[in-house]
Amino acid sequence: MSRTPTYSGGIQAVIAQYEARRAPLPRDHGLPPADTDLTALANQTVDDPDKGPFAPPFADNLHRKTYQLRKELQGHSELTVLHGLTISHLRKRSFPGHAPLLFQRLWAEQGAHLLDQLDARWMVSAVTTFGDHGTTSVQRSTGLALTTLFGMMKLYESERLYSGKPPDKPFPVTDRLRAKLPLQMDAYALVGGGLDVNLIARLWQEAEGDAVIQPLAHHLLDLLIHDPGGVFRRLSIMSARKARRDKSEAEANNTAPVPARLRKTPETLRWGLVSTVKAPLPQIARFAAHHLDLGAHVLHLYLDAPDPEAATLLSRHPRIHVTQCDDSYWQASGRARPEAHQLRQAFNATRTLRASADVLDWLGHIDHDEFLIPNRPLSQILSGVAPDIALARVPPAEALAREDGTPCHFKLTHKQAGVKKSQLQDIYPTFGLHLYGGFLSHTGGKVFARPGIPDTRLGIHTLKYKGEDATNRTKPDGLYLAHFHAPDWAHFHSHLTFRRERGSYRANDARPEMGQGALLAYLEQEEGEAGLRAFFGEICADTPVLRARLAAHGMLLTHDFDFDACVRRVFGELP
Repeated sequence: MSRTPTYSGGIQAVIAQYEARRAPLPRDHGLPPADTDLTALANQTVDDPDKGPFAPPFADNLHRKTYQLRKELQGHSELTVLHGLTISHLRKRSFPGHAPLLFQRLWAEQGAHLLDQLDARWMVSAVTTFGDHGTTSVQRSTGLALTTLFGMMKLYESERLYSGKPPDKPFPVTDRLRAKLPLQMDAYALVGGGLDVNLIARLWQEAEGDAVIQPLAHHLLDLLIHDPGGVFRRLSIMSARKARRDKSEAEANNTAPVPARLRKTPETLRWGLVSTVKAPLPQIARFAAHHLDLGAHVLHLYLDAPDPEAATLLSRHPRIHVTQCDDSYWQASGRARPEAHQLRQAFNATRTLRASADVLDWLGHIDHDEFLIPNRPLSQILSGVAPDIALARVPPAEALAREDGTPCHFKLTHKQAGVKKSQLQDIYPTFGLHLYGGFLSHTGGKVFARPGIPDTRLGIHTLKYKGEDATNRTKPDGLYLAHFHAPDWAHFHSHLTFRRERGSYRANDARPEMGQGALLAYLEQEEGEAGLRAFFGEICADTPVLRARLAAHGMLLTHDFDFDACVRRVFGELP
């Protein structure tokens, strides 16, 4: 098989062309002694070279090079000219003997000044010089690696300009050709590929082994990962787009088959709730009373911590079914008690969903500190859902905390109100952008699911069909979930450790925000309780200022609960 070289003459021609560019500058090199005062040069400014001894006509190549450097660096420090002239010599086959030492002194003693004065192009030239003339193995390896990286980027980015797209515009993720790369390499995987991260991280860590090149290398890599253009930024954008596209395509094909039934009217529709609870009896009673008042056909309450007294009192109501989750319950279920409370919740909810096929039209799964707020009868809302919809999502409204623990004002996420994420800083100026939607707890809300669909499981925030989220879902208008997540400071503070370690403040790698757990841990470590109180005051507390900001953005919901009256209507006086 014939082989045609890209460069006529092959590698020997390439080397010859490379060497032709490396002819030494004149013997009168123009460099100061190796021990020259660099600080003095850093404090001197380059004047207009057309008005001094460096002006044309040029006596030789060194004269021309010096003039070009001074013209380019006019207004910068004299040290930058010395830096450029030293690099120019070191690019050649031969150079003044003290040039490598002078280059090392420049970056060892004046690195911060050079980083402040030079543009990225000169920094790349500097790192290339480290690759050729580094005095340590780390300087040489880091310099050569970064030279190769930036050189290939320049070649690729220059060719890409002929595509008609500017550097900050990624290609569509739908137009990829199925072709092998040169040298039979596999294409980079947009979703899950790690080549970009491996390149950058390895170079960053390699540079940490030498104190002279580290600031320069790290600065260049930092510029690279923050540049709005370039292959790394484009690939990152394309990766996110493809991941969303793949997810959307996967979700679009997971329709849970809703059994055909007669369409129910608001009068004939039956809905119920399931909840795994671990709370004092008064809290469980107000949860149950509120939803029975709304018209729930049945409440399935699973007592995560067995409580015979509470079970006896609650079970007296004909529409409440109480299950004590004791050892005998888990033994009869055929499985060991799950360690995580989230798994226990999902197990109990799914068990109830499967048992409700002939009893209920809709089953909701919420917690004891969550209260449905419909703007009209809930049966009317649910009866209006299309018959092929498997789940109805209920968006959350997080309570603003009051000292008496009885919130009546609730906040919505920016997404629910159609507000740009950037405007969260107007509402929560210090901490808002660290939390999704400015919420302390979940923003996904909870769901009502239709019983009787095969191969489904009812989770905490969704309905799973064959192991994946069911896609035939809707969000009915006029229905919110009031979440009493942190109704007062004492509740917030006492639940902090559990929520950070095992609850809703655990890290979520899918979101770019710092997250509740990391933010609260940082505040507690740096500022103690004062930091936590400052956070609570801005994000959670029911203040006129916060209410006004939320209202101005359409993110405030107000609802008065009278739990005492509701409990008396349903249960009478509690013991």
